[in-house]
Amino acid sequence: MGFHCSHCGRHHDELPMAFAAPAPDYWAPEFAADPASELTSDTCVIKGQAFFVHGLIEIPVVDSGEIFSWGVWVSLSQDNFTRALKLWDTPGREGEPAYFGWLSTELTLYSPTTINLRTNLHTRPVGERPSIELEPTDHPLAVEQRSGITRARVQQIAETLLHPEAR
Repeated sequence: MGFHCSHCGRHHDELPMAFAAPAPDYWAPEFAADPASELTSDTCVIKGQAFFVHGLIEIPVVDSGEIFSWGVWVSLSQDNFTRALKLWDTPGREGEPAYFGWLSTELTLYSPTTINLRTNLHTRPVGERPSIELEPTDHPLAVEQRSGITRARVQQIAETLLHPEAR
């Protein structure tokens, strides 16, 4: 089911139910030439000193039964990152305790900043992106994760991200 966009006035055939950041906010293009740095679709290492995993903050859409997802990056300690990688392709990894991390993606629709919100990263079965649980604070993103959002809020997010020049 699509939506009529209040920014451009056109009908969009689908309402996007996910948006994702391609890298942690700390990644810079010049790191690609550094042998101690690596960015994949699932993990990131910067200069052998900062370690990140790509996961999903999932938010229930209360009036449709759907899930809206933010694809974001979480920093982990080196020990937790090493452990997560060791088990990356191991069936049953979802039984692993959650890994503490710091949100490393700025979601500009939220104020205050989303950088360094406290998180727990939960692994899921092999082939599924980890889920990210935010600390239950009064931050608007944490509130949305706990309470859910409406399809109208999803449309507002989509319109803002699809038309950044209108901000």
